[in-house]
Amino acid sequence: MSVTPAAFLIACVATATLSASQGPPVDIGTRAKGAEHVVVASVANVHSTFEFSPHGDQVIVSHIQLQIEETLKGASATALAFTVEGGTLGDLTMRVSDTPTLQIGERAVFFLDSAASGDHRSHGRGLGILKLDASDRIQGSTLTRGDVRGMVRAAVTEAGGQR
Repeated sequence: MSVTPAAFLIACVATATLSASQGPPVDIGTRAKGAEHVVVASVANVHSTFEFSPHGDQVIVSHIQLQIEETLKGASATALAFTVEGGTLGDLTMRVSDTPTLQIGERAVFFLDSAASGDHRSHGRGLGILKLDASDRIQGSTLTRGDVRGMVRAAVTEAGGQR
């Protein structure tokens, strides 16, 4: 099969563009080291409101109550308040491209940082939310909750840190 120079050049440019736009992957250990809290939790409640972004744009923000199943890093708690951009208010839905949507009952591993408002924000935006399926696997991967637990504990131990 012969490839023309033009087709080869187009393929190289497309590959380079995709690689550059995605950036380097951030592994779970790095996420765990950077986050204040890492918890396995389910979404207990979602309340969306209009708020203004730091840039002055009006956005929908979802205030989520997390029911904690397991604390992998940080102070133990049974519940945490978590805020994320995006959500549904009436018949208007705002989706944020780098952050998964969350519905009541969904479970995930959350990498969180404290916010000035007293609640929590996702560490690394969408990278801080790893949704779990019914068999405790990270959606879209072969990793299990147990695999993530081990990676977080190893990263915390390596950092000489807190649990």
